[in-house]
Amino acid sequence: MTGIKLAFNYLRIGIMNEFQYRANLYIQILQTFIALGTGLIGLNLVFAQTSQLGGWGKADLLAVMGVFTMTGGFIRAAIQPNMERLMEEIREGTLDYALTKPADSQLLVSVREFRLWQLVDVLTGAIVVIIALVQLNWLMDIWSVLGFFSALVMGGLMVYCFWLIITSTAFWFVRVHEIANLFEGLYAAGRWPVDIYPNWLRYGLTFLVPVAFAVTVPASAITGRLTFETWLGALALTVTLFIIARTIWLIGVKNYSGASA
Repeated sequence: MTGIKLAFNYLRIGIMNEFQYRANLYIQILQTFIALGTGLIGLNLVFAQTSQLGGWGKADLLAVMGVFTMTGGFIRAAIQPNMERLMEEIREGTLDYALTKPADSQLLVSVREFRLWQLVDVLTGAIVVIIALVQLNWLMDIWSVLGFFSALVMGGLMVYCFWLIITSTAFWFVRVHEIANLFEGLYAAGRWPVDIYPNWLRYGLTFLVPVAFAVTVPASAITGRLTFETWLGALALTVTLFIIARTIWLIGVKNYSGASA
């Protein structure tokens, strides 16, 4: 219970801090619409030349774009800020302030930062998904809805675990931020379904960097492409990544020497 209370307190403080800089909201809205406009232009250019891309129609890819925008907004709101702060504290030896709190250290370092205005991307992505579903004449099905939201949650957890694994290597290595920058570049590939990429890149975006599970799988759920086997595979990978991330984190903390050492 102490950990949950601390998490909510950090969330409240993060939201209050964001409200101090309300101009950032307008900047974020502008950035979101520029990114969305660029994506839509690219989508229209592609479908001016073809009617399908890797078996995906225009409305299907609009759904992918919506999920990509939603997931990206969540990453930049809740995952990336915390991982960047964690990297900095490990490097400077100031992680002691988090480790000495009466709560699980992994939970604590994962919830201390929250960028409220990044939720503009989440809302915009949700609107794009709804528009795509209207174009697809989507009939609401309980299994599709459950598959979509469960895939979104698993995708978010996989991205979090991947970030934590990368960030935890800062206990042993110095230039970890460069690896984190590489992830951002690879995540951009999630704007398109992984089916369209060559096999080597498809496998890399599925198992090495979980972009496929974070974007393509949720989009597959609402476009009728998600199979139960794929869903089970996503669940298994989520559990595996969480165990790996937790293990690496605990080993790193055990070997950490901070300012109080």
